[in-house]
Amino acid sequence: MFARGSWAEARRVADILRMETVGGVLLLVAAVAALIWSNTPWSDLYHRFSELRVGPAALHLDLALATWAADGLLAIFFFVAGLELKREFVAGDLREARRAALPVAAAVGGMALPALIFTLIAVRAGGDALSGWAIPTATDIAFALAVLAVISTHLPSALRTFLLTLAVVDDLLAITIIALFYSSSLHLGFLALALVAIAAFGFLVQRGITRWWLLLPLAVVAWALVHESGIHATVAGVLLAFTVPVRGRRGEHGLAEHMEHRWRPISAGFAVPVFAFFAAGVTIADAGGLGTGLTNTITLAIVAALVVGKAIGITGSTYLVQRFTRAQLAEGVSWWDVLGVALLGGIGFTVSLLIGELAFGLGTAADGYAKIGVLTGSLLSALLAAIVLRSRNRHYRRLHEQESADTDADGVPDVYQQEHPTA
Repeated sequence: MFARGSWAEARRVADILRMETVGGVLLLVAAVAALIWSNTPWSDLYHRFSELRVGPAALHLDLALATWAADGLLAIFFFVAGLELKREFVAGDLREARRAALPVAAAVGGMALPALIFTLIAVRAGGDALSGWAIPTATDIAFALAVLAVISTHLPSALRTFLLTLAVVDDLLAITIIALFYSSSLHLGFLALALVAIAAFGFLVQRGITRWWLLLPLAVVAWALVHESGIHATVAGVLLAFTVPVRGRRGEHGLAEHMEHRWRPISAGFAVPVFAFFAAGVTIADAGGLGTGLTNTITLAIVAALVVGKAIGITGSTYLVQRFTRAQLAEGVSWWDVLGVALLGGIGFTVSLLIGELAFGLGTAADGYAKIGVLTGSLLSALLAAIVLRSRNRHYRRLHEQESADTDADGVPDVYQQEHPTA
């Protein structure tokens, strides 16, 4: 487990990490800006701006700007996540079942235990508190990978691949939870029409037709129909992504890679930061002050679930895979490495905020406590992960300095040449 992957895969993951670092910084800046603005004397202006309704009322799309960000812009985020997930399992190192089993098991464990911990704590609050059980189940891809890229430059690439795939599978499971548990009454007619639009989109991309003036209108129609069907509109992004072919003709890059390359900057640089700006703006005074907000049962349940539940759930699932299969940690990889990555899994920002809004209702007191819990839990997880991984990073940097003298002229380390002679 966590052995070095192929050289091409290591380079691809490194490229993704570089892009996510920028997106993570923008996400953090947007969240901080929202927090500052919503706690100034001009907080009413922030909330009025978030509630400003735009869009055609005749199509039932006269939505608040905050809703457009959650339902519309996050559909782009999930479209990119869906493309990445399909590429990982069709053409990536994880196309082999034995490699895919580990991050899938870790994602399941990293969702089940936080949900259980939240439920055990929130049950004391009674009322609607339990409806937020899924809030701490999600891992934020952009934020977690950005933290990893900043604090650790020499960790094995397999650990980075593991976190990337874990987060993507985590998001897929989270969007499934949203579709099953946080969608309104289902309208089968609109859903059927949405599936027709998605099928038409899939037919075009499968035939290699990439004209934007055909695909983009179909995607918008599919999104609008899914929105009207009662299923959360972001599900449309994942379904559309799953129709895009991964493998190209005659060894060329597939359309999924081209679309991911084109849409990832829009997702990481615009869609997710704008959503964070509208979602993270909680007025502390409305939540009874910082002391009350931090001691509320919903807040404590989310913090405990993100920090403790994610760490134990991901690490424990990984241990069980090793215990009951023939898989073993790769030589030199420590369980401290696994724990550090598992702590990063507790950064549940984007999707956790979305689920909080769906569970409690945008602008409610419970939603405010949920936001405080998500922000606090994500920050604590990032800090703890930084402590663990920076220590391990120093260890791997020393190993890297020892290996650098053996690097051959073409820039590929000898250890890769030994394991992959054709690289």
